[in-house]
Amino acid sequence: MESEIQQLNRVFLELGPITIYWYGVIIAFGALLGLWIATKESVRRGLPKETFVDLVIIAIPVAILAARAYYVIFKWEYYSQNPGDIIKIWEGGIAIHGGLIGAFLVGYIFTKKRGLSFWKLADIAAPSIILAQAIGRWGNFMNQEAHGAEVTRSFLENLHLPKFIIDQMYIEGHYFQPTFLYESIWNLLGFVVLLSLRKVNLKRGEIFLSYLIWYSIGRFFIEGLRTDSLMLTEYLRMAQFISILLIIFAVSTWWYRRSKGYAKANYLDNENSM
Repeated sequence: MESEIQQLNRVFLELGPITIYWYGVIIAFGALLGLWIATKESVRRGLPKETFVDLVIIAIPVAILAARAYYVIFKWEYYSQNPGDIIKIWEGGIAIHGGLIGAFLVGYIFTKKRGLSFWKLADIAAPSIILAQAIGRWGNFMNQEAHGAEVTRSFLENLHLPKFIIDQMYIEGHYFQPTFLYESIWNLLGFVVLLSLRKVNLKRGEIFLSYLIWYSIGRFFIEGLRTDSLMLTEYLRMAQFISILLIIFAVSTWWYRRSKGYAKANYLDNENSM
């Protein structure tokens, strides 16, 4: 019965005028866990221990700003009328593709300035990125966003979901499909896959390209279930379009680097060559 519904508070902590939301806490936890994993692996791959810490200090703020800017641009009809809401990032409204674009640009510039291989760092970072994405989707869960179409409670119960997820999917008098959970699970599986690919010793850059392919396939189909997508056309969601482009980019880059002999080093090689 609806009277028995117990929903989670999206506020983590209130300190006087300061309010800390679970959304930010969860995203920060995912980023820190990913940083820890990447740092440990970078040391094994012969890089200085501070490499990823130095990178993240720059990349995370840029990624957050890029993710917010991406979202605001595609929701400009609303934000042009409500400019004061642009800074309210704690209420949600960041686009992961925007964040990835910002982070990758920073990563590329960072590696050039440090004399490092971009592909080597990207391979090391890929499992951490997809794990952070898997964790970050639970921030959407706490905000009751990134969900799918309306469903019945029995539909959710038939998925054998715990009660706290079912109750949190009760929004404004209706139950909704937990697409945040679908993507979180898909990304966790991707994390395992990418860790396994480390042992295969692919050519440098191919773990990162595998990440782009894996994430984009899942995102394309899951995005089609969501009701809050940024739309490119009446029928095509922006995230789906970007996913298609990323898959094409990853596959063509993989083929090009192999066919032209640019992919010389392997993942487990510690020298900083291409």
